[in-house]
Parts: sequence; structure tokens; C-alpha cells
Amino acid sequence: MFGKFGEVVRSIKIPFIVLLFQGIPEQTAVATLAFVIAKIPLKWNKLLLIGVILAVCAYVVRLFPIPFGIHIILLIILLLIALIKLGNGDFSLSLLASLLSFLALVIFEFVCLSLLMPVFGLTSESLFTDSFIRIAIAEPQVLLLFITAFLLKKFYNKEVE
Repeated sequence: MFGKFGEVVRSIKIPFIVLLFQGIPEQTAVATLAFVIAKIPLKWNKLLLIGVILAVCAYVVRLFPIPFGIHIILLIILLLIALIKLGNGDFSLSLLASLLSFLALVIFEFVCLSLLMPVFGLTSESLFTDSFIRIAIAEPQVLLLFITAFLLKKFYNKEVE
């Protein structure tokens, strides 16, 4: 509806296929990075559960006409709760892990879209109208999140030795 920051915008509908093939892997990668930063052991069943819950929450929240970005705040809070409740994480480290994981997502998404869209001649409209392109263009950021998590985990393990 309105273009200014802080004002109500139209809802952002996400196709179900995008939820399955982009949203869930992306949020699982965010959760994986958060677990590593918080130094919580990786349990894939918990990570996938958290990824599904975060993706579905983002999917539902984006259906409502609220200011863009509110879904990120909600996801940070939900991830924080998951780290504490499901991962038995320390509050302050879990908060830092939640914030840093979503910051990494934003940075990787910005870098990947900035580099890949011009290379493939894509526009913002094509990302919203073509689900396959939207999923494909988002996969590098998901991979970067997982790679970052595993490299950081490897670094932490060397630090212990």
C-alpha cells in the first residue's frame, strides 16, 4: 500500500513451493549457524524442526499487512527461544547467536542477489513471479550459511584441542 518505512505495506505472499525449497532450507541453515555460534551440539532433528517452524512462521506473518521486517524480529525471538529451550543454551550467548545468524543471512542474501541478479539478467519482479528462479537464486546464500557454520564449528573444535 505505502512505500515509506514503518508504514503498513501490502502482504507478501510466498508460494508454497518456495516455502518448501527455499524457506525451510534457509531457516535450517540459520538455525545451524546459531547453534554453532552458541556452542550447542548439532542435533539434526532439532535443527530441521526449528527450520520448519521458523519458515512457517515467516510464511504466515508475511500474509498480514504489517511493516516489512517485522517477521525478522519475530524469527530472531523464536530462534532465541529455541536455542534456550531446545538447545539448553545460555541466554546471552543465544541472543548473540540469533542476532549474528540473521545478520549473516542478510549479508549473504545481499551479496548473492547483488552479484547473481546482474549476471543472469534478473529483475526484482522476476524473483517474485518465477518461483524456480527465486529458489535457485537463493541457494548460494543457504550454502554459504551452512559452510560458515561448519567452518566455525571446525574452528571451535581446533580451539578446544
